[in-house]
Amino acid sequence: MAYRVYLVGGAVRDALLGLEPRENDWVVVGGRPEDLLDRGFRQVGASFPVFLHPESGEEYALARRERKEGHGYHGFTVDFAPDVTLEEDLLRRDLTINAMAQDEHGRIIDPLGGRKDLKRRVLRHVSPAFREDPLRVLRVARFAARLAPLGFTVHPSTMALMRDISASGELGHLAAERSWAEVEGGMASARPGVFIEVLRACGALQRLLPEVDVLFGVPQPEKYHPEIDTGLHVQMAMDFAAERGWGPEVVFSLLLHDLGKGITPSEEWPSHLRHEQRGVPLARRVCERLKAPNRYRRLALMVTALHLRCHRLTEMKPATRLKLIEEADLLRRPELLDDFVRACDCLLYTSPSPRDKF
Repeated sequence: MAYRVYLVGGAVRDALLGLEPRENDWVVVGGRPEDLLDRGFRQVGASFPVFLHPESGEEYALARRERKEGHGYHGFTVDFAPDVTLEEDLLRRDLTINAMAQDEHGRIIDPLGGRKDLKRRVLRHVSPAFREDPLRVLRVARFAARLAPLGFTVHPSTMALMRDISASGELGHLAAERSWAEVEGGMASARPGVFIEVLRACGALQRLLPEVDVLFGVPQPEKYHPEIDTGLHVQMAMDFAAERGWGPEVVFSLLLHDLGKGITPSEEWPSHLRHEQRGVPLARRVCERLKAPNRYRRLALMVTALHLRCHRLTEMKPATRLKLIEEADLLRRPELLDDFVRACDCLLYTSPSPRDKF
């Protein structure tokens, strides 16, 4: 049986936006697993057949239908029979701008209005089935953070669905590994502060990162933090790091660095004495819940515990500097030094201070 192959998803979207596609994904319509295996493709994935091209290594997936029957990622039944159409495959996708395909002649197939939404700069869900996978809440936040420099915003109807998902409790069924992949993508985006902003707007931040959510509305001394609000300060620091290309590990450490301020008694505001020490157990708890890789975890805990002392580095005696270096375990892990200094540098530049910059 003859089958047809289409380029789909992000590669089509990015090309239309004038961006360099990160990878190519292909969908096979009218094909069977044996059709691809006979041509040397290698099958991977357990939930549904995905095949790696024998030369390029790019992913080819059989067109499929999905139906939600239970909670979480494994609550779907999948049909990848040869009679599944391209339009049916596109209909199961998350956003209209990700639901376009391109045939072998370069013709764009766009049954759901993706090109119009690209021009409108909106992130809009494909269908009500969007609510069936709670991970899409994080995916939309990640796309909003990545495309924010181009003026993209979340469509109000999509935001309403995201609020419904957050209120339903479905986010609690997400596997930590799936959540982390989206969080990491948000940290690596052009505007990671937008990732947090979108999650907060739909109520997902309270469900997924309550330790961060409570920072909004917590005041800080205006002398050092003109923005006053701790949550806003965190977003500004994250965006500052992203603008300089300092990597998702630095951005993630900045997301967690002030968690201790979220548990300061309100009668002590705007001061937050010893917030670094109080924040370490909270940062550790977040890392464990998200199953953050060790390289993220180590830097986040170091920055949380020591960022105020790092700010005073230029004022320290040599022996005191050495003690800080030993506490940070930088003699054993010198590869963390640059990122530690970068993270602390972000906090200085986003918080005017008479102290020297470094």
